[in-house]
Amino acid sequence: MPPTAKTTAPSRPKTPAVESAPILEAALAELETGSTVWAHLTLGQRARLLERLRATVVAHAAEWADVAATSKGLEPGHPLRGEEWLGGPYGVITALDAYHRTLTRLATGAGPLDGVKMDAAPGGRVRVHAFPLDPIDSLLLSGFTGEVWLEPGVTQAQAAREAGLAQLDPTAPGGIGLVLGAGNVTSIPVLDVLYELLAHNRVVILKVNPTQDALVPVFERAFAPLIEPGFLRIVSGGGDVGAYLTQHDEVAHVHITGAAPTFDTIVWGAAGDAATARRRSAGTPLLAKPITSELGGVSPIIVVPGQWTEADLRYQAEHIATMRLQNSGHNCIAGQVVISSSDWDQRDAFLAALQKAYAEAPQRSVWYPRSDSKLAAAASDYPAARWYADGTRALVELDADGDATALEQTEYFAPVLGVVELPGRGQEFLDRAVAHANDRLVGTLGANVLIDPATQAALGDGFERAVADLRYGAIAINGWTAFAFLQPTLTWGGFPGATIDDVGSGIGVVHNALLLDRVERTVVRGPFRPFPRSASAIVRPGTFSVLPKPPWFVTSRTGAAVSEGFTRFHMTHDWIGLGKTLLEAFRA
Repeated sequence: MPPTAKTTAPSRPKTPAVESAPILEAALAELETGSTVWAHLTLGQRARLLERLRATVVAHAAEWADVAATSKGLEPGHPLRGEEWLGGPYGVITALDAYHRTLTRLATGAGPLDGVKMDAAPGGRVRVHAFPLDPIDSLLLSGFTGEVWLEPGVTQAQAAREAGLAQLDPTAPGGIGLVLGAGNVTSIPVLDVLYELLAHNRVVILKVNPTQDALVPVFERAFAPLIEPGFLRIVSGGGDVGAYLTQHDEVAHVHITGAAPTFDTIVWGAAGDAATARRRSAGTPLLAKPITSELGGVSPIIVVPGQWTEADLRYQAEHIATMRLQNSGHNCIAGQVVISSSDWDQRDAFLAALQKAYAEAPQRSVWYPRSDSKLAAAASDYPAARWYADGTRALVELDADGDATALEQTEYFAPVLGVVELPGRGQEFLDRAVAHANDRLVGTLGANVLIDPATQAALGDGFERAVADLRYGAIAINGWTAFAFLQPTLTWGGFPGATIDDVGSGIGVVHNALLLDRVERTVVRGPFRPFPRSASAIVRPGTFSVLPKPPWFVTSRTGAAVSEGFTRFHMTHDWIGLGKTLLEAFRA
């Protein structure tokens, strides 16, 4: 279970005053009643509730995606509007379907892991093959797989027995959970609400980030099946509202998606305050209740040297550009530091391809609050950086003598991408890059590894050992770790071991629709080459895929149409519509 805040503080401040207190008090009183009602629902009733919820989300999905895109400056016709379909309704609809399957299995006496393949991962770990579990995912996301690795020592029998979490004891109420919603991706707060309900039996008061205020009316309609019986209340406001709720006696638990400084303010108090310093020294936090969190970090992209074709260089350069520029770089999981080999004979060609892809990706506004100051900081730290898109995105290339401290210790949360170099080839380089990522880069949320099939085959077990050595909550091999975020049967969160004293990328996991206990990490594996070049994997090592350039690539010509089409298929299961979407996908 996640670490909890200590409760031995000699004195605790009163709940701070806030203008909207009457509204908040009414919401909490209604949730108290809702908590009792939730505890009386059977598993079958909860499954049927999710069916109703799915229907209302589907009914408002188009409005949701439109409002989200417009709020981020993506007007109709912009090639990147599809991001708001995938990062909004798609993520929630697929999660509802996955949770529904889990509840239905439990209601019939089966387990979430019945029929799911498990085997051994390095280091005495059990590996759950959690994606794909549906034939349609094997088609739409061809070539991608996902594994959930459990903590060392967990057995397969134990994993199967404990899968289900709070739904193994559904009548035990969990009280009221506070979700402090993220401001960058619109599905995050909703997915956090669902996890509170289903993993912990907690009804939820959701405080939306001010960047998502425009979506509150949409959310209130889309999530009416949770609001009407008192399982969810949605409130708006600034930091004063958050402070009021975190200190409220009726709130049993806090979950935040945000930044470590905000977490520290909630747990210990304002930075620089003498009382905060005293609390830290005494180990007596301001927050006297459990808290979980997802707090981002600096994500590496390890490029293992090999023999790449020109098409490989071009495709993987666009892949890396996507990792940084999707959502204008305002992602906790954005790739920020490319770790390359100084001994790679194709390094210059790779950098040229990366410069081109980074420069030519569609331009969009840098919309997240305080991004200007983040870009200014990067310009100050690295005066020799290359700037593109009218000065809204930076590419920092450093040699072995360059100072990468700011790049590796600052989560810019804006379009800043760095390239560092280490010596070596093959296993020597990979081991050095893994150690560099573990030891130099702040955070443990996600790491990406790009490696061609022939090189991976040559490394053999050494490659899997290197993957096991990466201390990250999500690892993507020939993919982007955002794929782990988007697939509900995978898990999302920092690497285990964080505490309230040193929180890193956060405490606990979310999503996890199989409701697995004692999770360590998720590992995603994708195709190094898209279709039709992936056909070479049939006759030599690698991952075959019929997927052309994925729709989430910022360079996909048809990404907006395909992202919407994939979502609409999950909404309606219209096979004729899917056929049209697949034709668009092959034009990407």
